[in-house]
Amino acid sequence: MSRYALVFLVVLTACSGAGQGPPRNAENACAIKSERPAWFKAMYRTEKRWGVPVEVQLATMYQESSFRPKARTPRKYFLGFIPAGRISSAYGYAQAIDGTWDWYRQDTGRRSAKRHKFHDASDFMGWYMNITTTKHGVHPDDAYSHYLAYHEGHGGYSRGTYRSKAWLQNTAARVQARAGRYREQLRSCS
Repeated sequence: MSRYALVFLVVLTACSGAGQGPPRNAENACAIKSERPAWFKAMYRTEKRWGVPVEVQLATMYQESSFRPKARTPRKYFLGFIPAGRISSAYGYAQAIDGTWDWYRQDTGRRSAKRHKFHDASDFMGWYMNITTTKHGVHPDDAYSHYLAYHEGHGGYSRGTYRSKAWLQNTAARVQARAGRYREQLRSCS
């Protein structure tokens, strides 16, 4: 490969946002919007398509992956030091597990969607939360209940498995609070 072709590929990759890490100030929605306008374009599209507000998507993604495109669950170890797979198949911005991601791709016809691409993760999250709204009557801006259903799955949410998990209820409350902060911040920025 020529030197020029290699430079072109490096520049193209940098411009496409591939391999981007988390935003510099993940606590401020306006700062994220300024730094990653393409993310907001994707989230507004998701909000329009699925009815899930931007701040709910953003707060859930923050909780799930800290905005890391290739986030994975921790490894399991046999005898404390031999790698034995991962806790689950959750991957990407939305931490979607394999089976649910496959269901999403089949249900929406988005066969080429990738979990490490922000616009695909945003659309997945909107799709999933839209099902939660339809199936369980959760209001679109109820980040608390959406997070519980997102974490436990629709079956677990129906059975109330989260009721015996104080840590999960606390996490859902943090997601709700962050969504509220993001909503207020977004009202003040252009």
